[in-house]
Amino acid sequence: MQLSGVVKKFGAITAVDGLDLELPPAKVLALLGPNGAGKTTTVEMCEGFGRPDAGEIRILGLDPISERAKLKPRIGVMLQGGGAYPGARAAEMLQLVASYSANPLDPEWLLRTLGLNDSRKTPYRRLSGGQQQRLSLACAIVGRPELVFLDEPTAGLDAQARLLVWDLIDALRRDGVSVLLTTHMMDEAEQLADEIVIIDHGKTVASGTPAEITTRGATGHLRFTARPKLDLASLRRDLPGDFTVAENSPGTYLVDGEITPAVVAAVTAWCARIGVLATDIRVDQRRLEDVFLELTGRELRG
Repeated sequence: MQLSGVVKKFGAITAVDGLDLELPPAKVLALLGPNGAGKTTTVEMCEGFGRPDAGEIRILGLDPISERAKLKPRIGVMLQGGGAYPGARAAEMLQLVASYSANPLDPEWLLRTLGLNDSRKTPYRRLSGGQQQRLSLACAIVGRPELVFLDEPTAGLDAQARLLVWDLIDALRRDGVSVLLTTHMMDEAEQLADEIVIIDHGKTVASGTPAEITTRGATGHLRFTARPKLDLASLRRDLPGDFTVAENSPGTYLVDGEITPAVVAAVTAWCARIGVLATDIRVDQRRLEDVFLELTGRELRG
């Protein structure tokens, strides 16, 4: 899969602005971005549901619009909205999708693997949100695709089902399948992706392996937990250098800069001086979530 200089506009709004992407065989690419960043528009164009205004898209070497008939048997699509017939029973829906493929996976095996066998006779509209997600995933992979698009594949799933989906994605990669994954779960992207691309306002703002993205430009990272809403201005004054200090979530604090033994000692001494017990003090690389927020901001978007 390759996108070169792709542009898509809706009136005066540029949803995708000169985007380049490449997904080799047997790799997982996580496409990340805040709401309105252009992810959905990009994926829809890759799936053949929209035409770019400029640039080129090639999916498995084919044009997703003009060569759609050749491409459809070779890709799988998991939509966040499901896409199944509301009245179709779970097993019926999966068997219907399997019938479109010349060499499908065994639908019965997929139902058992994804924990849907007990719900096989339940209409889609009566399945739980997690069951609908698992059925949508089954429909996306039952045709043995060479490339699969997964839109928020673990949304609404419990911990056990989420790990199962992760294992399936790993199995797809081992079988030579390319996976384009969109997710709002940063730990999921870090765990699964060979390559991550973060986009905002239709442009790439960061790309690379999870390790490359989380270490690029970072001089150090110290994390500690304590009671919420501490006076961080006084901590900055006590630190021996130029540091960024933030409370990323209630009671979780990040200190970014050149982390040395003196800095660790300054943080613990500050906590002792103000009578606060600091727990879980550690020095590590930035999390993907930290980088994502730095690049795209913290404001909510519609």
